[in-house]
Amino acid sequence: MRILLIQPGPSFSTQDVFNGLDYGLQAHGLMVMPYRLDQRITVAAKWLKAMWRVKHKRTKDLPKPTTADILYQASCDALNIALKFRVDAVVLVSATFFHPDVLVCMKRAGLKIYALFTESPYDEDKELAVAGMVDDGVPVVDGCWTTERLSMPRFKAVNTNVRYLRHAWHPERHSAYLPVREDVPSHDVVFVGSGFSERINFLNAIDWTGIDLGLYGTWKDLGLKKELRPCIQEGNVSNDFAAALYRKAKIGLNLYRHAFAAESLNPRAYELAACGAFSLSEYRAEVPERFEDLVPTFRTAPEAEALIRTWLDKPIDRAVASTALPMAVAKDSWVHRATTVLDDLLSMSGKQAELLEQSA
Repeated sequence: MRILLIQPGPSFSTQDVFNGLDYGLQAHGLMVMPYRLDQRITVAAKWLKAMWRVKHKRTKDLPKPTTADILYQASCDALNIALKFRVDAVVLVSATFFHPDVLVCMKRAGLKIYALFTESPYDEDKELAVAGMVDDGVPVVDGCWTTERLSMPRFKAVNTNVRYLRHAWHPERHSAYLPVREDVPSHDVVFVGSGFSERINFLNAIDWTGIDLGLYGTWKDLGLKKELRPCIQEGNVSNDFAAALYRKAKIGLNLYRHAFAAESLNPRAYELAACGAFSLSEYRAEVPERFEDLVPTFRTAPEAEALIRTWLDKPIDRAVASTALPMAVAKDSWVHRATTVLDDLLSMSGKQAELLEQSA
């Protein structure tokens, strides 16, 4: 089976999902052709803007290239590649940065199109717009997945071929048995992520006196109280570095975004567990379902502070939980998820029925 796998556009966060799915599908022997949309967006932006500067000297009213122009230019070659290699499926990760006109052309060319929506419920309106695309009465997207189970009814309303796919961890990056990196600092508590307003307010509400907190990601000038600013390590963090931080920290903190109703685990939950990192998590329904009491949960900042201070004083109990956590997610790697994706692709495309008929 040949798959054209479309990278999301951004080179962080959703990129990790793309890398994981790519790894998992190849582990099953599939021919996967990655289409690096992020790199093509960069090249398209430079080329279009350079051409505009040249032409603008002669045509003063020539409009500047828009974001849509850049995304179209970056997306077009995917159609050529899909047709040249006669792929069985085009699978888009995230899909919201891929130009919809190219999807329509792919559909008219007879290609099967599927999308893994990774940002439910945060960017759900954009995702639903892609999932429900229609061209002359024909659905453009043949099937899709959402990583948030509460979003399933909304996706089913626009696309009958929708499945729920949980997040996962990468076997080569998230392991409790990788060598300890000397260049990675140890913290009492570590959090890797973006400084959304609800997270800023949450962290500001905790008294961090006597606790070594490491904050990695985008946090500067977003309103953290003065005492927390020395904790910041600004900039994008690779999955490898984040995993090393998790393994060396006493506590990995998992915060969710409050403004959206959601129940599903995020990638961080699986990655922490696979690394054997003891963690405390903001409550979501899937946390106790998956981990039972291995991952204590909180709903408020005072509850979080109390748990942090309690568990920092319980190194033996932390070690016991850390030993059990990798087994709790042993069947949640991207290799396992790729099995589900492959089964779903066969089912949604109708090929599963064909294979059953051939075997009979």
